[in-house]
Amino acid sequence: MPLDAKTATATNAALMARRRAALPAGLGQTYEVFVDRAENAEVWDVEGRRYIDFAGGIAVLNTGHRHPKIVEAVKAQLDQVHHTCFQVVAYEPYVELAEQLIARTPGNFAKKAYFLSTGAEAVENAVKIARAATKRQAVIAFGGGFHGRTLLGMALTGKVAPYKAGFGPFPAEIYHAEFPNPLHGVTVADSLRSLEHIFKYDVEAERVAAIILEPVQGEGGFYVAPPEFAQALRALCDKHGIVLIADEVQTGAGRTGTWLACEQWGVAPDLVTMAKSMAGGFPISAVIGKAEIMDKPLPGGLGGTYAGSPLACAAALAVLKVFDEEKLLERSRAVGQRLKDGLTRLAGQHKSIQDVRGLGAMVAIELFKGGDLSQPDADLTKRLCTEAIQRGLILLSCGTYGNVIRILVPLTASDAVIDEGMAVLADCLKACGA
Repeated sequence: MPLDAKTATATNAALMARRRAALPAGLGQTYEVFVDRAENAEVWDVEGRRYIDFAGGIAVLNTGHRHPKIVEAVKAQLDQVHHTCFQVVAYEPYVELAEQLIARTPGNFAKKAYFLSTGAEAVENAVKIARAATKRQAVIAFGGGFHGRTLLGMALTGKVAPYKAGFGPFPAEIYHAEFPNPLHGVTVADSLRSLEHIFKYDVEAERVAAIILEPVQGEGGFYVAPPEFAQALRALCDKHGIVLIADEVQTGAGRTGTWLACEQWGVAPDLVTMAKSMAGGFPISAVIGKAEIMDKPLPGGLGGTYAGSPLACAAALAVLKVFDEEKLLERSRAVGQRLKDGLTRLAGQHKSIQDVRGLGAMVAIELFKGGDLSQPDADLTKRLCTEAIQRGLILLSCGTYGNVIRILVPLTASDAVIDEGMAVLADCLKACGA
């Protein structure tokens, strides 16, 4: 169909038909909705219907859709230069962004940073750096974790369907420990014991280059890594010379009430990965970490053609400015408390909700059949999402058992819009007989 075939009468159904004909089935789509425009925490589809956005582009829109200061910064950068490839001819916004992120990253040691385009790229490059620094190969991740859809990202990801099914074999020397999850019977002690089992049964600690974890598992179900667990990992890594990597692709950029979730650990990781919300929707990712580790790869070993593009750097610098001027870290904590209070009230009315959890504004509920913790209710979760989109609320599910509803509403959303979305969720729970 020619480009001029788009008309004001385009419908979601017509566009879905075109989509199915042109795009592969493996490219999933949660809802059969096509967006026409968006503003802050609201979206309008091509048929003119309004939706409240509790998904935030999967944690990409902490500053909301089309924040005017970010749009202005990108337009200004576009009038100057939009691409050179930083490794050929450099530009100041890249350096300034690195300086600002270094200043906001925990750790009482010298740091360096550089940029890529996606979260999966950041994760892969963090592993590359750890391997170069330690001269080791093995990496330990955690069950339920998500680290991307590249080959190494899939190997690190601790969930088979749909992310790993049919795509093997995967890179060698990747091992998975248990992530602390008291709701499902895994204590911090159990998780640490599983690490010791890996050292005993699979690979000696002296061959492990890195341990990577999400401070709050994203796709895994919004389970929070307790500070005491992170502290134990820090001690374990120090004992064996292992690089500790915090994957902050989903948690970073203020979602959890601090700029990085690992700020709440009481110890610092060696390397941090960021992406998603750091540029308000423009594609950029980062690896930030201990300078002596970051400097180990040889010149030319790091980089990418589009990595740290001028437009994305300008957007990311604007995001930092918005966070400071609009006090979005404080707002993140307030939004999180508002969500938790509302969800806790709903849990008191619906037996299926057996847990309300999260860090800052990264909040979720977990659903079980009849409140029985041995019966995760993925069917109810799907029905809730379907009911919600029909009522004008965009929700996301997640979790190892597919029974978690996660909320990633923009931090810039008004209390009125948040409350409206919560009211829709309450109606959906009633309609679904939860």
